[in-house]
Amino acid sequence: MVAIVLLGTCDTKLIELLFLRDAIKESDSGIDVFLLDVGRHPVHHDAITMTQSNLLEEHGENRKLDDLSRGEVVKLMAECAAKAVQDLFERGSIHGIISAGGSGGTSLASTVMRNALPIGFPKMIVSTVASGDTGPIVEETDITLMYSVVDVAGLNQLLRNVLSNAGAAIAGMAKSYASRKPVSTTSSKKRVGITMFGVTTPAVDAIRKHLESNYDIETYIFHATGHGGKAMERLTQEGGLDAVLDLTTTEICDHLTGGVMSAGPTRLEAAAKAGIPNIVSVGATDMTNFGPKNTVPEKYHNRKLYEHNPMVTLMRTSKEEAADVGTFIAKQLRKYYKDPSMVEVWLPMGGISMIATPDGPFADAEADTALSEAIRSGLSNTGIKIVDDDRAINDESFAHDIAEALVRKMDLKSPQ
Repeated sequence: MVAIVLLGTCDTKLIELLFLRDAIKESDSGIDVFLLDVGRHPVHHDAITMTQSNLLEEHGENRKLDDLSRGEVVKLMAECAAKAVQDLFERGSIHGIISAGGSGGTSLASTVMRNALPIGFPKMIVSTVASGDTGPIVEETDITLMYSVVDVAGLNQLLRNVLSNAGAAIAGMAKSYASRKPVSTTSSKKRVGITMFGVTTPAVDAIRKHLESNYDIETYIFHATGHGGKAMERLTQEGGLDAVLDLTTTEICDHLTGGVMSAGPTRLEAAAKAGIPNIVSVGATDMTNFGPKNTVPEKYHNRKLYEHNPMVTLMRTSKEEAADVGTFIAKQLRKYYKDPSMVEVWLPMGGISMIATPDGPFADAEADTALSEAIRSGLSNTGIKIVDDDRAINDESFAHDIAEALVRKMDLKSPQ
């Protein structure tokens, strides 16, 4: 039996949730729907599988909501629902999850989906805020968003159409997930995560082709836009990668200088903690990312800026900032590594990005030296190998050699 969790605030959205439940079942009568009520006020209805009271009793220590603020209620109900949904998932009882609501319901539902379910499990939210800034909703996960167009507040023909589409979509996703679950763990290919940016694309393309052409490997390329780095860290934590070639660590620059593509302070932790083969390089650490040029903070107006395109302005990392980036890399690896033999750091001194080669607009030998010296100093006496290389990061031979270094750590032999 395929089953889907329908998550919602039944005290404010019961009519709409029941319509969505019926839309799912009309798509396939063999699908079971678990309706979980995460509203502030208790609702009694035969269609509710787990009431608000049930959630608080089983997962919230019978806490009362009367004296809590709206934000505190959302936080508590999200915690309770996450525990309930995780329990259902771990028992193999569910194959998809969907919700519908406004900003509060979306915040609650997305928290549950991010915290309780792994990447690859079908997740969908019909939301009034799905056409705005969706980064805080999705973060590093694969939540699917559908804009409700009108508010989820009373049924009309437009909302019925949207909810019907959503019901059919989650039903199809859940059935597909249920049918492929037994197959998902049978692949013999090793899974390698690689980080990429536009200015390191030639290297990543060469690495990917070399690994997949010569070894039983499939690569997972993560665009280092902040959420990409977070996604790789999360997938590694979930056991979804066997090795990491962290070629492009540019998100650290944004974290330290206030750019728009930060992956946060936990970057570089997961692979080191997991003890899996992990090669780290300094791709695109010559830059911090901002939006259009007029969005660059005033304190940076006198810096070397480069318009990558009308929507992205790059700022060259200074000598001092480069040293801070190197210190961050060394500190993270030093703090979290399990086995120094599983970690290497490669320093391509001929250019750390497409525009940081000697004749490029971001060429800065002093900054690059400060970066590498901070890494060497921070990793002294750790046993972690540092490879100094005169080539540029996008040199095809460099890409080949760093790929082979990872293969050696993975102890793989070419099937050819």
